[in-house]
Amino acid sequence: MRRKIVSAGHICLDITPAFLHGAPEGIGKVLTPGQLVQTGAADIHTGGSVANTGLALRFFGAETVLMGKVGDDAFGAIVQDLLAPYGANMRVAEGEATSYSVVLAVPGCDRIFLHHSGANDSFTADDLDYAAIADACLFHFGYPTIMCGMFDNGGAALTEIFRRVKVLGTATSMDMAAIDVKSPAGQADWDGILRRTLPYVDFFVPSVEELLYMLDKPKLAALSARAGGDVTEALSIQDDIVPLAAKALSYGAGVVLIKCGARGLYVAAGCSARLADIGGGLGADLAGWCDMRHFEASFMPEKVVSATGAGDTCIAAFLVAVTQGLTLRECAAMAAAAGACCVTAYDALSGLIPFEKMRAKMAAGWEKRVEYSV
Repeated sequence: MRRKIVSAGHICLDITPAFLHGAPEGIGKVLTPGQLVQTGAADIHTGGSVANTGLALRFFGAETVLMGKVGDDAFGAIVQDLLAPYGANMRVAEGEATSYSVVLAVPGCDRIFLHHSGANDSFTADDLDYAAIADACLFHFGYPTIMCGMFDNGGAALTEIFRRVKVLGTATSMDMAAIDVKSPAGQADWDGILRRTLPYVDFFVPSVEELLYMLDKPKLAALSARAGGDVTEALSIQDDIVPLAAKALSYGAGVVLIKCGARGLYVAAGCSARLADIGGGLGADLAGWCDMRHFEASFMPEKVVSATGAGDTCIAAFLVAVTQGLTLRECAAMAAAAGACCVTAYDALSGLIPFEKMRAKMAAGWEKRVEYSV
């Protein structure tokens, strides 16, 4: 059975200054006009779904091919140098800039991203190597919400990518990214895009905030007003998360995993016929998942340094666990454990530990947040 995984989509260079002091009273106490803020050395890593999820897939044992698009500039050269040892298949766009993010991860505050999409915006269905994808058991595409070509024209290119991959017989997965409401992505018809694309998506793995924005803006606004900060803390699993997953399944997704921040994650699987349609030889392994629903509470991290890449590495652990034939609950537990490990470092990978060590921590009584019943 094929076991190679392709990680494609958004790629960038992440530049994360190390802040020497936290800001319990808010980030405005650190970042004020006219002030010189002393920082430690910057952490410079590849970022975006291609790198964060792709390299985490490799860390957890999967043979991985990375597919993205960079510009022919200095940042592009850095990205290619950093990814050269890891099976990268980068398209270089002549005359375009490479995407980058400046990640402001002040301890005690949620992250702020200063982001330039660069060559990601010109990514099209033709920028993928379909021969390599046909040789894989799973194709994962991340962050179409910050790639203009993926939501322009009603998301036609995004739908085409997943349609072409499904024809190859490869299983498919899609992750999203936060949407800037003032950007063109914020005005896109995401409900329509998902209706047209999810029939070709076997594993749909967005965050709850992303999915609320795309499918239920009024509820997101109400929850934001009620929470006064972290929307996930105001969520009702039964009233808010369960209906979102049900809608995504009704649009055609095979399995839906909704990331709920520090609360945990929720997994819902489709009917037996839809699961059997999952490609890459994975369908048979998922027979026992039929119509299952499960909320996995978060494991308590040893420390929290930065949430950068936590969602991506959580998804990587989930997908590797799926390819290993684990049960739905086991896959969810590995995903939650990976997220708890990731937040202990500034970058997406340094805090990760292998599956064997995560299992050992669980067996030793790794503390979790209070369970939320569904």
